[in-house]
Amino acid sequence: MALDIRSPRAVSLLMSAPGQLGLARAYVAGELEVRGDLYTALDRLARLGVSTPSTRDQLKLYPALAPFALRREAPPAEEVHLGGSRHSKRRDADAIHHHYDVSNTFYRWVLGPSMAYTCAVFPKEDATLEEAQDEKFDLVCRKLDLQRGQRLLDVGCGWGGLVRHAAKYYGVRAIGVTLSQRQAEWGGDIVESEGLGHLAQIRFQDYRDVQERGFDAISSIGLTEHIGLENYPTYFGSLKSRLNPTGRLLNHCITRTDTRSRTLYKNGFINRYVFPDGELVPVGRIISAIEDQGFEVRHAENLREHYALTLKHWSANLDDHWDEAVAEVGAGKSRVWRLYLAAARMGFARNMIQLHQVLAVAPDEHGSSGVPLRPGFDRT
Repeated sequence: MALDIRSPRAVSLLMSAPGQLGLARAYVAGELEVRGDLYTALDRLARLGVSTPSTRDQLKLYPALAPFALRREAPPAEEVHLGGSRHSKRRDADAIHHHYDVSNTFYRWVLGPSMAYTCAVFPKEDATLEEAQDEKFDLVCRKLDLQRGQRLLDVGCGWGGLVRHAAKYYGVRAIGVTLSQRQAEWGGDIVESEGLGHLAQIRFQDYRDVQERGFDAISSIGLTEHIGLENYPTYFGSLKSRLNPTGRLLNHCITRTDTRSRTLYKNGFINRYVFPDGELVPVGRIISAIEDQGFEVRHAENLREHYALTLKHWSANLDDHWDEAVAEVGAGKSRVWRLYLAAARMGFARNMIQLHQVLAVAPDEHGSSGVPLRPGFDRT
């Protein structure tokens, strides 16, 4: 494994933001190449504890590197800077558009037939990605205790995989909402082609604009990362207001490992290139925010190893379709994804970030949860 610096521009990009962001800029621009497996390279860099040079070290290096620093190379076009107030409806829509409206064809190559862009659940380590995504969908349905004829709201539904699974196998009436128009169009077409239109619908809609109430269950799979910590009270309060008494909420999201880390890294690679305005918090804060809105938390589960396996499969899929991906979305965007998938896999494998499912219930006026004394979530 080796790093190849291909041109003086690479040094200028590295100098533009010494550390993680500079490395990302040089790699995305194609001026820094990794010979060997990218995941292995990032893992070795993590073991070395690579960080931003101290001010003293930067001053020592300045005479040699000043000519490169003064060139002020523009960052790659794939780097995004959003305008407007963070988490306004317009800015949230722009953030989602940046990441999710890349190309449904591209996502199909990376994610596989399930088009599921969240952590899979592997019933065994050698399960296929499709088996693991099916298990994830079914685990959510089991935790929500879905019954035929009930109503499910899936916020941040993506391409509608969970909505379709719940309608097809559990007979529920399901609504999924997403801020990605391409996701909504693709999901809606699949719902109709599978003959599920009488039970399921996928909407291009902000969850804040859902007018219906009286749902028996709500799933939030991979959306909380986009909400923002300061908006948790409004978010979880809004979801609770849409639930029937004893209705259940399943929140599935990436989490921090401790309360000391920042929740948002404005100048990090992920924020600038992948998930603008994405914010990760420890699971304890999520649980507290859920409880503060009157929910009763009944179960929490950490699935971080499952996400590392999921990302391993996605990375392999991208490599298998590399030439097609470059032709579809460009070399820069493809390199963003290769770097992002490898870095995220390393983060979960090394316990730098985690993935939690939290199950909560909205008790009725008498305090009843409707949950069995010893609930089980295994397939029967």
